[in-house]
Amino acid sequence: MKLKKILTVQLLIIATQFGFSQDLNTFFSKSDAFFGTYVKDGRVKYQEIKNNPSDLNTLLELAKGITVSKSNAKDFQAFWINGYNLSVIKGIVDNYPIKSPLNKAGFFDKITYDIGGKNITLNDMEHKLLRANFPKEARFHFVLVCAGLGCPPIISNAYLPSTLEAQLQQQTELAVNNPNFIRLKGKKVLLSQIFEWYKGDFTQGGKSLVDFVNLYRKEKFDSKTKVGYYPYDWSLNETD
Repeated sequence: MKLKKILTVQLLIIATQFGFSQDLNTFFSKSDAFFGTYVKDGRVKYQEIKNNPSDLNTLLELAKGITVSKSNAKDFQAFWINGYNLSVIKGIVDNYPIKSPLNKAGFFDKITYDIGGKNITLNDMEHKLLRANFPKEARFHFVLVCAGLGCPPIISNAYLPSTLEAQLQQQTELAVNNPNFIRLKGKKVLLSQIFEWYKGDFTQGGKSLVDFVNLYRKEKFDSKTKVGYYPYDWSLNETD
């Protein structure tokens, strides 16, 4: 009897793990299809989603029941990066038409989303789940998209565990080599306010902001280049 009970428990564990794996893989594949359909050139087709919200709602309903352990780092990071970007889109669509996420009070710190087994705000997804659990990963700032044009552009693919490292690297390189994101003004370099707000993330290990930027730039700046910041553009990243 004891052996039978042990086998039953083991089978239940395997079935549960298999079901979890299937749900997570389905979430990633459906997310990939969603972004491919509704994102173009770094902008989102909010009006189309508003007119036909079933794809988004079905995807978020699936994400509601998925929980990922932070010990599975790539699964966890990919799930919550996609979860954040999808939740931002959900927040915009629920309030569309809207010109900026800042036009909705509490957009980032009060409105909650039922996702990943949690009822959670956008800020908590970013700061308590991703940045707090993986404090050395500054590249999160180039893949979490806040719906403003000042943010690095959203991509028309999902972030996947198997490709996450390459995607984080690629999006960071695209951002810091973009003359609209990193701007030269005389002998000074003007950075996005993301670098001002999260300076500590970029200056770990004694690096300067210029040092961090140079890690990913093709044309390096002199290490003594002075840094300034240009105003953040909170205009909505919607398709024309």
